[in-house]
Amino acid sequence: MIELEELRDAARKAFPVDKLTPPRDACWQLVTEMGWLMIELAEDHGGLELGRAAAAAVHFELGKVLPAVPLAPALAALQGIAASPELSDRNDWIERICGGEYISFNMLPGTAATDENASLNGRVAGVFEADMASHVLVATRGRYDLVPTDAEGVTVVERDLWDPSRRIFDLVLDGYKTTPELVVALGEDAVQLHDAMSPTVQLAIAADSLGAANALFDMTVDYLQTRKQFGRPLALFQALKHRVADLKVKLESAEALLWSRVDADATMPELGALKAHCNAAFRDVAEEAIQLHGGIGLTEEHPCHLFLKRALLNCTLAGDTMYWEGATGRALLAQT
Repeated sequence: MIELEELRDAARKAFPVDKLTPPRDACWQLVTEMGWLMIELAEDHGGLELGRAAAAAVHFELGKVLPAVPLAPALAALQGIAASPELSDRNDWIERICGGEYISFNMLPGTAATDENASLNGRVAGVFEADMASHVLVATRGRYDLVPTDAEGVTVVERDLWDPSRRIFDLVLDGYKTTPELVVALGEDAVQLHDAMSPTVQLAIAADSLGAANALFDMTVDYLQTRKQFGRPLALFQALKHRVADLKVKLESAEALLWSRVDADATMPELGALKAHCNAAFRDVAEEAIQLHGGIGLTEEHPCHLFLKRALLNCTLAGDTMYWEGATGRALLAQT
């Protein structure tokens, strides 16, 4: 069994923190070669079955370098396909994905729906790096389908994005005719499939946020120790010490919560609240880092702006903060 620290050490060596935003295609090849696409996949399907903690550890380390590699949606899609009761050639699909074929899963809410003729219409939003995806796992009411990105009735449209470290697309569906061999789940099986995939996505985003926040925090502390004002390093000014200490407390508490939940039998509202909390901690660190780097001049002269843009996008993925705070509140009220 691979130890968690060994996995994190391997990720740190493969993606050193001094090389931000590494090229997407090289990252994807490296992720494939290291077997991270199989990290949560059951051994019965040829996977590593290392669990959610291992997947979170990889995302934590990857978050430090802000890569474009779409590992989270790929893992979710693979998990959904592996649990599919409908796909007759499921093992072939698993083998293709583990070999490096990218099948995506949307990370933002869309409007896709199936009509009475079993055709898909509407928009599938938030598909990361769709230009390299062969298929997208699309959810509509009561079903999941694999949709080829190059099929008739499917248009891939790139969104303008403030975050330059990633690319995000929408699939515009106009009368795309579903086929039985690409149906992944129907009815109650589709509900169970959603419940199986969601924890992977929530934990991946939370870990990505905290990994990036930790890297940015270290970068900020190094800057404060180096930059001098009135002949003294900025790190010696008490007001700045207090601000940095507050950020450290936020990071430590969020990270403790993350690692306590990865293997726990947590509910979806609990995992969503965890993600929202980790995203908020990342956002707060990124906003403070911009202020604490104020002496450098323009924000874009330092990579800290890349972290802020990543943080703001992460806050919207797989249910934004407001959604999960509401869901958590309702769940708590139901228990009283």
